[in-house]
Amino acid sequence: MGNVAIQFTGAAELEIARQAIPEPGPGEFVVEATKSLISTGTECICYNRWFEPGTHWDRWVKYPFSPGYSSAGVVRAVGSGVERVKVGQRVAGRKSHAKYWKGRESELGVGVVTVPEGVSDEAATWFGIGSIVQVGVRAAEHRLGDDVVVIGCGILGQVLVQYARLCGARTVVAVDISDMRLKTALGHGATHAVSEPVDQCQDAVADATDGRMGSVVYDVTGNANVLSSALGLARDFGTVVILGDTGVPSGQKLTSDVITRGLRIVGAHDAHPPRESTRHTPWSKDAINQLFFTYLQRGDMRVDDLITHRHDPRDARSVYDGLSKDRSQVLGVIFDWTLVDG
Repeated sequence: MGNVAIQFTGAAELEIARQAIPEPGPGEFVVEATKSLISTGTECICYNRWFEPGTHWDRWVKYPFSPGYSSAGVVRAVGSGVERVKVGQRVAGRKSHAKYWKGRESELGVGVVTVPEGVSDEAATWFGIGSIVQVGVRAAEHRLGDDVVVIGCGILGQVLVQYARLCGARTVVAVDISDMRLKTALGHGATHAVSEPVDQCQDAVADATDGRMGSVVYDVTGNANVLSSALGLARDFGTVVILGDTGVPSGQKLTSDVITRGLRIVGAHDAHPPRESTRHTPWSKDAINQLFFTYLQRGDMRVDDLITHRHDPRDARSVYDGLSKDRSQVLGVIFDWTLVDG
């Protein structure tokens, strides 16, 4: 018996590492993973080193690097002093792809959450994505009746479309060059789909919004070249939210739209919410996570049907190589750890 973990050992280099199963120390617990979700954009950037020297990516990706940040499973052992986590309890954590991972009771509500009844393990792995997107939605400061443009309909964009409708958007325009992704977005709340490249879709967005353009425009692509075109899709005094984190920030260019039309540009990142709620900052990481689960339980959001591929973790090299070549027909990609013996 032992642990199995995915590790990046260099640019486009990967190994399936065999390790000892972690033992819980005081205040700790050990989880046997059942499912983990690949953050396809982030993890492909890390796998291939698609980032500039000196960026936060460069400081983050050190070898051996353990990819992944959203895993669900069952608590198998607890250490001394642990009171709020029990053996057999289902939890999800901001943890890397591995058969077993260790959590701390102090992480509850921040990096680890209990999985409520009615939420599958596969759906629970989306809580990290749900949190990241919710940060962007809150930063946008939506108003009832907004016209929303979502550029990039990968897993972040698909969740974002649903949040935008929950915020009362009048129009949600999904922009992507993948017909499969656009069809999925329409099935999850988008009112219009535009399959033209972002630098050619201004007329289509104008038609979809009856000439109003986007009150809020989201760049969820992680592509540095998109920002300048995204600015042109916003209405005067509108907001552009950069939610997809690019590895090449020097490639992001501003246009005269920012000054002449009074646009507001907002950056949104997973690290922004406070650890604890206060009177002035009520939306802590825990509050954001719990709201996401509430939406899943009520059926206000759907993520199970966004999963397009499931893989044995031992096939990780071919999985990442395939994702690096073409993600146009891919949305949620799950590693199924129940296929791996410890």
